[in-house]
Amino acid sequence: MTDAQPSRPIPVAAGGEKISFRDVKAEIRRRIEQRVWAPGDLVPGEVELAEEFGCARATVNRAMRELTEEGLVDRKRKAGTRVRMTPLRQARFEIPLVRAEITGAGAKYRYALLSREVQAAPPWLCARLALRADSRALHLTCLHSADGVPYQYEDRWISLVALPQAETADFQTRGPNEWLVEAVPYSEVEISFLACAATPGVAAALGLEPGEPVFTVERTTWWAGAALTLVRLSYERGHRMTTRY
Repeated sequence: MTDAQPSRPIPVAAGGEKISFRDVKAEIRRRIEQRVWAPGDLVPGEVELAEEFGCARATVNRAMRELTEEGLVDRKRKAGTRVRMTPLRQARFEIPLVRAEITGAGAKYRYALLSREVQAAPPWLCARLALRADSRALHLTCLHSADGVPYQYEDRWISLVALPQAETADFQTRGPNEWLVEAVPYSEVEISFLACAATPGVAAALGLEPGEPVFTVERTTWWAGAALTLVRLSYERGHRMTTRY
């Protein structure tokens, strides 16, 4: 749990009008976005929330259904409702955890931090993330393997303006992808899929020839208008990405 603002009762509408599902939905969203309920937290039940907000259970139910459709919470029968670890956005694209990708395929996951450096954000990064020229950034390169075979090379920049706590975070045994999911939510994502010529660093990590085409995903995330991170993910030869809507 983070130092988020504590929960507060929903104010009664002017004139004594009943609280609507939109009021309930807005308050639940606020608690999620301000980390009153962190990713993975169990949300109180509909009966408990209805008593707290002074409304009908059906009102809470509708609010929860819409939040589920929008990808903020995950509801399961007999297991309750939890804040999603990785919220789904309008495009319904879920930021995956590479550990889950690998273990989900039945392989053994292994992570290695290849390099870590705090430095002045280079001009191209300042331009991409709308940072000031004197901004600092954390640059990480990591390798994720499946059954001992290189699977994904991660080249990530984290803005220390938006996330100063990243400077002292321990990335030796845990990847930045997992740390970011728990450290801060995201409100906007830009994703590009492209084929790139493998740089010497990428080629050495993935066992490719320098200049060989490599499937690459480039992703930038923001929270409340502030850029958080820019990452370029390069995959092993023959990698395929599939999604279903």
